[in-house]
Amino acid sequence: MSTEPVRSLYIHVPFCAHKCEYCAFYSATAPGNQIQRYVDALVRELELIAPDCRPDTVFFGGGTPSMLNLRQWETILEAFRRLGLDTAAEWTVECNPATVSEDKARLLRDAGVNRISMGVQSFDESLLERLGRIHTRDQVYRSYEILRSTGFTNVNIDLMFAIPGQSLDLWERTIDEALRLGTEHLSCYEVIYEDDTPLYEQLKAGQFDVDEDLACDMYDRLVDRLAEAGFRQYEIANFARDTRTGEAAIPAASLPEIPTFACRHNVTYWRGLDSYGLGPSASEYVRGLRSRNWANTTLYCEQLEKGRRAKEFAEALPPLARAGELAAFGLRMNAGWPLKEFQDRTGIDLASEWRTEMDDLIRRGWAEETPTSFRLTRQGLRFADAAAEKFLEI
Repeated sequence: MSTEPVRSLYIHVPFCAHKCEYCAFYSATAPGNQIQRYVDALVRELELIAPDCRPDTVFFGGGTPSMLNLRQWETILEAFRRLGLDTAAEWTVECNPATVSEDKARLLRDAGVNRISMGVQSFDESLLERLGRIHTRDQVYRSYEILRSTGFTNVNIDLMFAIPGQSLDLWERTIDEALRLGTEHLSCYEVIYEDDTPLYEQLKAGQFDVDEDLACDMYDRLVDRLAEAGFRQYEIANFARDTRTGEAAIPAASLPEIPTFACRHNVTYWRGLDSYGLGPSASEYVRGLRSRNWANTTLYCEQLEKGRRAKEFAEALPPLARAGELAAFGLRMNAGWPLKEFQDRTGIDLASEWRTEMDDLIRRGWAEETPTSFRLTRQGLRFADAAAEKFLEI
């Protein structure tokens, strides 16, 4: 087992100004004193993992990381510098368009953050209200201009489709408007109705119906339109450019199927590489041990104040179960799995261990196999969750 430092680091910031109707991630509104307590606890957790971490990728997700104020960001960024964690070739921070300021953007860029992921979701005011988003259409454009003017040359925006009340025509106009912005990356997610979310309760109450055919049409139009615009799909919901005006980017991976501006951090997950996860509810996988922090900010802070990480659980999966999990994650990518890479990573031959399952997916038209690789087809990517289940049934 490798003793090299872990090269990927995720940090969860669990605060939002308002909980969105669809969101099942751990996040909540919080008084200012709890946010500061979280920042202090996060610095302690950074100190605990720093000897074993020299990140090539860093990702601040949430929640809304851009809710942190300048002083709080200065505290975190100073800890990164002091602990030698400011080494990432790709350093992403998620932002809400309502919480981007020029001072904050400049602070992040000067510290080495070089990629922003902005949660736009829609340009339509009525759909933004339907989703419970706190930003406006105008704020999207204003925030985007701030990011560009402060030196960010790698920007992703998140969009959502199959939103209740969203027509195919409105979705097509959303795609076109996003393309006019000129971002390097687009993440486009179908609405998922998670338990314990307001949108799920509204669905159960019969306030709207789910139109699966419309959702499929929206997905097909998305894939076609972005390909026409020069984006390459490299994962079910993720599309990136290979070139743009400005500084050159570092390729995401050695595979030619992965575009230049792919999110390198997420590729780490889909390829099953080690990654630390810090903050309340954050998951990690390090040297065969999978673990997760408590999804409770108060408990998280209490544990770090006692000098220990706030782990809810830790487990080591049997080799075959871990390999099946890896197969499922990796097949979310358009490139699928190079068979030799999978065997090198897991010690298990994908084509032998899951021969029956692979043949079934091929018969359905959901997958294709070459002498060197196995991947889902366009149709298979649309039903990737169902395909993944075949590798998880052990």
